[in-house]
Amino acid sequence: MQEGFIAVLSSPACLCVICLGVVVGIIFGAIPGLSSTMALVLFLPMTYAMTPVQGLSLLIALYIGGMSGGLISAILLKIPGTPASMSTVWDGGPMAEKGEAGKALGVAILVSFIGTLFGLIAMIFLSPQLAAFALQFTAYEYFAVALFSLSIIASLAGKDLINGLLSGLLGVLISMIGVTPIDAQIRFNFGSHQFDGGIGTVPMLIGLFAVSDIFIYGFKKSEGHLVPQNFKMKGFGIGMRELASQTVNIFRSSIVGVIIGILPGIGGNTAGIFSYTLTKNSSKYPERFGTGIVDGLIASETSNNAVIGGSMIPMLTLGVPGNTVAAILLGGMTVKGITPGPLIFTKAGNIVYAMYMAMLIATFAMLFFEFFGIRVFVRLLDIPKYLLFPAILSLCAVGCFGANNKTFDIVLMFVIGLGAFILRKLAIPTAPLIIGYILGPMFEENLRRVLTLSKWRLSRFAAHPIAIVFFILAVLSIAQAVYKNLKANRQISPDEAAPEEEV
Repeated sequence: MQEGFIAVLSSPACLCVICLGVVVGIIFGAIPGLSSTMALVLFLPMTYAMTPVQGLSLLIALYIGGMSGGLISAILLKIPGTPASMSTVWDGGPMAEKGEAGKALGVAILVSFIGTLFGLIAMIFLSPQLAAFALQFTAYEYFAVALFSLSIIASLAGKDLINGLLSGLLGVLISMIGVTPIDAQIRFNFGSHQFDGGIGTVPMLIGLFAVSDIFIYGFKKSEGHLVPQNFKMKGFGIGMRELASQTVNIFRSSIVGVIIGILPGIGGNTAGIFSYTLTKNSSKYPERFGTGIVDGLIASETSNNAVIGGSMIPMLTLGVPGNTVAAILLGGMTVKGITPGPLIFTKAGNIVYAMYMAMLIATFAMLFFEFFGIRVFVRLLDIPKYLLFPAILSLCAVGCFGANNKTFDIVLMFVIGLGAFILRKLAIPTAPLIIGYILGPMFEENLRRVLTLSKWRLSRFAAHPIAIVFFILAVLSIAQAVYKNLKANRQISPDEAAPEEEV
């Protein structure tokens, strides 16, 4: 342990590499369309000439910086810089619109630090136990998790439950375009090979959040006055009493992030959605979510950053990456002759402890660089939107092209943006749509596996208690959403309903 820590702390080159990686990662995370995955792919060849400790430290720093950097554009521009920051838009964007961009950034940066630190602590002390828990997940458990995740669409649908469910169904249908899971058959490609690979996540997110906003702005008669931002904030913009009131939220969201990070193939976007919905459903004022409150912002950013430590647990102890970034890290370790698995602490313990220290330093570096950049970040909102939007569109187009090197994705981005604009004009929420799109493949793939393994016998679920728990949670989630919807409709007074009847 001591050798690993000293290998990082005693090397100025290693410390410089970590700082460079964090800054570059933040930039990649903040630019819509780019991501920490892309940053690691681009910088992976550079690590070949470095020592194992320096190379892995650089990759870890890029990961941490990229995951946290997505909050900047999510709050200031209402565009998720990375898929993991998708749910940050829902309350971070409205906070910026109310003149609280500084507070939103400060709170998001602080809880990103806390979430990352929590994930690191879990990775250090609970790796074997958590990895053993993850091994118990089969297709049955993944299917139950996906079903429970889809059930939260009802919670996010708002007062119009029907429109919310239709939006979620549309998202699932969009996710089915392309190659089918398991048997790899092409479907719903509209006779064009451009759709064989499905609808990419990057054009989908950018179209839904960025292009649709630009369309809405373009149809306004005037921009109106700029909302003055609050720069007279102390520290991170949140007092100790307010932060203490969020203790349960932070702890719960951190646990969700770590657990979801452990499970392969789910990712930070699902963790953010999960935590956001759990926080909303347990809140005394769920109707305020989506209007710009710190509760939703804290839930999203704490959880998606806790995923970092969670995703590295199965990678180190089992050699199974929790997500694509962890897979790249696994490749970087393999190149350096390090074989992850149960014996890694015996054969390469000094490297593992060096990774722990690099992650700790990168977490503090992320907090430092983002905190002192808040005032610079918020200045973006002083730029008139008619000057800012062309630059945003250019970055979005570059990000779309860079994800798959396809010009077709740029066209797709605009088409999706136009579709989202029409949906928003029809008062159909887009949050359920993106949830259905993200979770649809996971749901379908594991449903088909379960049906094949069980031969259509529901009795097979009796041997999977974890799956049964998630089924019960899904039913309770839907029942709670329906109850709240009926209760809200009953509270509409006859005086409020009369004008609608006259029309």
